[in-house]
Amino acid sequence: MKRDFGKPHQNNPILKLTFEFSLKIIELAECLEESKKYVVANQILKSGTSIGANIHEAQNAESKLDFIHKFKIAAKEANETHYWLMLCENSKNYPNTRALIDNLTIIQKVINKIITSSKNKI
Repeated sequence: MKRDFGKPHQNNPILKLTFEFSLKIIELAECLEESKKYVVANQILKSGTSIGANIHEAQNAESKLDFIHKFKIAAKEANETHYWLMLCENSKNYPNTRALIDNLTIIQKVINKIITSSKNKI
């Protein structure tokens, strides 16, 4: 399936990465719900899609500090998502989440780099 990210995503790698990640998180949550693992599905869905939502929101930040704040929220949501994915990875009868963990690690590195470089500009 071809994904249309729209113009804002075309030239912004972190928006594209987090959008794709959110789509994969939705698929995982649906799989977990089919297995009646509702609590974990809900937690992963909320934290995993919140990463991209906060980064998307940061694109219209009111100031550099607001931009950094929204990215810090995204970093916290990424850490929480990592926790839930690790639980799945290490629990019996849960889907393999290694690929999502690897994708998330890349996203976390980019988020941290953006936060650091943004702090250096204020």
